[in-house]
Formats: sequence, C-alpha cells, structure tokens
Amino acid sequence: MDRKWLPLTIVLGAAGVAVVTASFWPDDEKPPLPQTLCHGALSRQTAELIDDGKGGEVSTEEWERKGESTDHAVFKGCQVLRANTDSDHPRGVYTLIIEDNRNDPHYKPKNSVPLGPGLTGWALPDKAEANLPASCAARMGSTAPNITVTLMAPSGEGEEKDKDLVDRDAAIRNNATVVQEAATNLAKKYDCEA
Repeated sequence: MDRKWLPLTIVLGAAGVAVVTASFWPDDEKPPLPQTLCHGALSRQTAELIDDGKGGEVSTEEWERKGESTDHAVFKGCQVLRANTDSDHPRGVYTLIIEDNRNDPHYKPKNSVPLGPGLTGWALPDKAEANLPASCAARMGSTAPNITVTLMAPSGEGEEKDKDLVDRDAAIRNNATVVQEAATNLAKKYDCEA
C-alpha cells in the first residue's frame, strides 16, 4: 500500500468502528408514548381529533379522586394538552371527566345533537356527554344510577375564540367521537358493555 493513503485508511477504519459501536450502544431513548390516554378511555388518535389549530404533541394530565359519603364515588378526569413550540408549558385543549350521575340520563340541552344508536348522550360545539351502560356504575364502585363521560372544550368566546378554527358541525362530530370512544372503552375495561 502506498504511504500517502495510510492516513485516509486509518480515518475511514476508525469511522467504521465508531458507526458499528454506536449501532450497538444503547440510546437514551424516550419511552414510547402511551397509546391510550385518560385512564384508558381514549386512543391517541381520537385524543388528537380536537385541535386548537396550533399543533403540538398531545399529552394528558390525569387525576382521580375517591369520593366520600355524599361525594362522588367515581371521579376521574384528565386534561388533554398540546405542546407549545415557544414554551415548556403545554396548553390545555379540552377536559374529559368521568363521574357519577344521579340525574336523568336522557336530558338533552337545547340545540344539542344526539350521539346516535347505542349510546345515550349529546354533543354541542363546546361540550359533549355520554352515559355508560347502566351496569357500569356498580362495577365502578358507584351507587349512582349512571356514570357519565363529559367533554368540556373552550367555549369559543372572548380570548379563547380563534375565529372559528373548526365549524360548528365538525366540532360537534369531533366532540361526539371523543365521548363515544371514551364510553365504549370504559364499558369494555369494566366489562359492562350493553
């Protein structure tokens, strides 16, 4: 071998060893993102349906509270968040609440749209509600007649309104899809499907 090629051969050999070593060396990988959110009620795909138009990775902040004698026996909630590009603090997009319901499950607010066959509930552009099947309450430890999943999105008034990012019908469809999936997944999780 000609001596003038020796330094190049050494550099390429060292680079090859570095590449092989790096491919076998464990990375400081982040754990995979969970595929279910909000106490197992939502798939990541459905959680991402409702968007404020500013993008960002979806995450959730979940909480749970066990009730006392006059309080809710079942109260779980989560806030669906999206990452901000200009801040370390995520912004809230909507809230999902799972709780006892002692009210009439057939109540429907004015101008709301029914969820459709199989579920009792309704949807509006800023709120939606679905009732789990009647047998779910006892399986979830409640003495209430019903368990309700409620979605609350920003009202779209005042500072929160961003010039109708999503039209009314699309907002209603998205809200309905989120509470339908949440109710269906929770019924499966607690083995109380209708």
